[in-house]
Amino acid sequence: MSTQVDLNEQSATNLFDLRGVVAVVTGGGSGIGLMISSTLVANGATVYIIGPKQADLDRIRGIYNDASTKLKSGCGGKMYGLEGDISSKTEAKRLAEEVAKVQPYVTVLFNNAGIQAGQFTPPSQASAAAYVSAFFDKIEPQDFNNVLNTNAVGAYWMTFAFLPLLEKWKNSEEQVTKKFVPQVIMTSSMNGWTKDSATSGLSYPYMFSKSAIGHATSSLAHELLPLGIRVNGIAPGLFPTEMSLPGYSNEAGVTVAPPDKTWGFEIPTVKTGGTKRDVGALALCLITNWFINGETVLIDGGTLLKHPSSY
Repeated sequence: MSTQVDLNEQSATNLFDLRGVVAVVTGGGSGIGLMISSTLVANGATVYIIGPKQADLDRIRGIYNDASTKLKSGCGGKMYGLEGDISSKTEAKRLAEEVAKVQPYVTVLFNNAGIQAGQFTPPSQASAAAYVSAFFDKIEPQDFNNVLNTNAVGAYWMTFAFLPLLEKWKNSEEQVTKKFVPQVIMTSSMNGWTKDSATSGLSYPYMFSKSAIGHATSSLAHELLPLGIRVNGIAPGLFPTEMSLPGYSNEAGVTVAPPDKTWGFEIPTVKTGGTKRDVGALALCLITNWFINGETVLIDGGTLLKHPSSY
């Protein structure tokens, strides 16, 4: 007698069917956050993008919701915009309360929002005076405060503010909640591990913040084990975004690097950087895979194979 095998549950159509999933993506209206949020919407999820300006969020929401209705699959999701400052503890609580007014639970929180500041100009000579001028005199304390609070501390406030909604997904008896495990996903960076400041856009505040969020990913994954809520991370390398390439974004928030663009460091694979397909595929993998926890996945086109790092 032949053995019958059912491959339906292993098909990509079933694995990545996010209908019923509720996602929150900070910084989800631009850059890598938009690459993530648009991928989730394309696969059926309800996505709340959080950013500093409601008008910008509404514009992006309109563009991508319109595109969602035109998907050949007919299974597109929906995007909503919420203005808020994720670096603030009180704002994190308010944002969670706003989502809770309309959603019974949250499947996944992407702590993705990030800023960059405090860039230095490499010293022209190897002397203490030149290094003090480059790395100390010209860097403002507020650069460290703003970058660390947005990129690292804000992720802490958001994680715990949304914890009750993630727990409600885990405890729900609805059928869709049995398909995915609740999760927090941090956007770190290859610059959390790099030893070459050139790969960070020459910003120590940025490097320090991404190191912090990388460690927070594994620490919080351990802390939340008793709740059954996973914490994982994405560590992107160079992706053309408004942060890395100001002035090249179109109305849909898409940034395309010119073919002759150079970055000051080597990317062994695709010289123009990663794409929405690259980061979107990784986001889908982390959402659908139950067996990854406490990990940060490097997605840098091999950059840290060429530059010294601790990854």
